[in-house]
Amino acid sequence: MSERRAAPTVGQVVLGRRLQELRDAAGLKREEAAKVLRVAPATVRRMETAEVALKIPYVQVLLTTYGVPEEEIASFVRLAEEANQPGWWQRYHDVLPDWFSLHVSLEGAARIIRSYEPHFVPGLLQTEDYARAVLEAGTVGQGRPQDIERHVALRLARQKLLTGENPPHLWVIMDETVLRRPVSIRSQVMRDQLGHLLEASENPAITLQVAEYDSGPHPGTYTPFVLFRFAEPELPDMVYSEYLTGALYLDSRTEVALHLEVLDHMSAKAASVTRTREILREYRDRF
Repeated sequence: MSERRAAPTVGQVVLGRRLQELRDAAGLKREEAAKVLRVAPATVRRMETAEVALKIPYVQVLLTTYGVPEEEIASFVRLAEEANQPGWWQRYHDVLPDWFSLHVSLEGAARIIRSYEPHFVPGLLQTEDYARAVLEAGTVGQGRPQDIERHVALRLARQKLLTGENPPHLWVIMDETVLRRPVSIRSQVMRDQLGHLLEASENPAITLQVAEYDSGPHPGTYTPFVLFRFAEPELPDMVYSEYLTGALYLDSRTEVALHLEVLDHMSAKAASVTRTREILREYRDRF
């Protein structure tokens, strides 16, 4: 049976979907594909849903069965070998929950990342001191200090995608509460964080908006969430929603469309980019 992995890479998700499309195009059911491999149908399902790594011999047999030309098989195999390589974040496996590994993989592959955050500055925009204060206040703060430092290091490493080549467009809507809530007894932590947000707002690849108190309630007030959009046509838009001990990854068209509609509604109602900069300056001066 194929070897299980802590979390799939985006490449595995894309290729798994492609395997399913090729099987459907060949008119075969999972049970029939499983008979060719002499495995249980669940093994084929796990490969298609990226629950397991893509075992190359299985991939080659399946593609041949599906009538894929040899040159395309060779190309698919190369992509599968690349997809099976562990992501950079795997070196943080000691502190990285399985349910968050996919989130980091999605961040690295996304072309557009849109999010709503009602509680804290999003991790991709946190300063080191702010991140440490948030992590110490959360459930991770009940662990060892060295674990918190590993979490901080992971958070800072994730931010490198914003300064690398072809960064994704990050579009964040933050509730005004985020700016008012001090995360540390040291006011300098919030001052530096707000200054960092001001600098980030000048980046053409980053759009920041604040949902002001005066604008009243909006449909996103229930929970923070992130919407990922990808360049790969095989990979649909995906929504990430986190709770205390895990997360949900939603990719159904109905659910994604609803979250996108909510983001569009909130962005139209939230402060403009220019007004957001004014708000950030006002709060920075207060601290």
